[in-house]
Amino acid sequence: MKKFVYIFSFFILVIASAAAPNSDEKKNPSDKPDLEKIKKEVLDLSSPYYYPKLMKSYESNDTTMGLEEYRHLYLGMMFQEDYNPYRHSEYRDKIQELYYRENHSRYELDSIIAYAELSLSDDPFDLEQINYLIYALRGRGKVNRANIWQYRLNHLLQSIVSTGTGLDPENAWYVINPRHEYNIINFQNRLAESQEFQQPYYEYIKLVPIDSLQKSPEGYYFNIHTLLEEYYRKFPEQL
Repeated sequence: MKKFVYIFSFFILVIASAAAPNSDEKKNPSDKPDLEKIKKEVLDLSSPYYYPKLMKSYESNDTTMGLEEYRHLYLGMMFQEDYNPYRHSEYRDKIQELYYRENHSRYELDSIIAYAELSLSDDPFDLEQINYLIYALRGRGKVNRANIWQYRLNHLLQSIVSTGTGLDPENAWYVINPRHEYNIINFQNRLAESQEFQQPYYEYIKLVPIDSLQKSPEGYYFNIHTLLEEYYRKFPEQL
């Protein structure tokens, strides 16, 4: 569908940038995150990564935020009291049928914008809703707002792929929401064939094979250790 074309092309650039050193960052952007350190920093009022400060910058469209700020913003969400990796906004399903149409009227685009914004007010890192929002904003000619959300989405995606390569458990990608595993795959124009939980805390998603002559990963690993740890800490009845 046309709404995803610009996401695909960007994602290829994200993967490439995560595999190469970035002179604008203080460290290699493909470093495995130190989640204990991130937790300490996002909860420390005196830290430049104090979570309310980061969120305020994010919501004010601060384009000076770099990869390290976004890594703390994205991964640091797991240490906030209102964090729930399985949260599902009621607004996501209100106009589900609109998302799969090839073309949309102005009224339909406005509906997508309204419900995407409501959903994001509940779950600010719903990557799928951000994608729909960008598409609808561009369709309504609201280019500046679309560019702001594109910048946010770009950096959230890079925050994920910068945590590893995804090719083996040792270099698994870290996600804060299980849906993000599928977002990462879909944004590459790939499809998931199966999902398997692997002890102690990995999920492996096998991909639908593509052209046998084209070299590509058979699947990706995701590290959900902290995701599960925080979920069961807050919802012990789910154990």
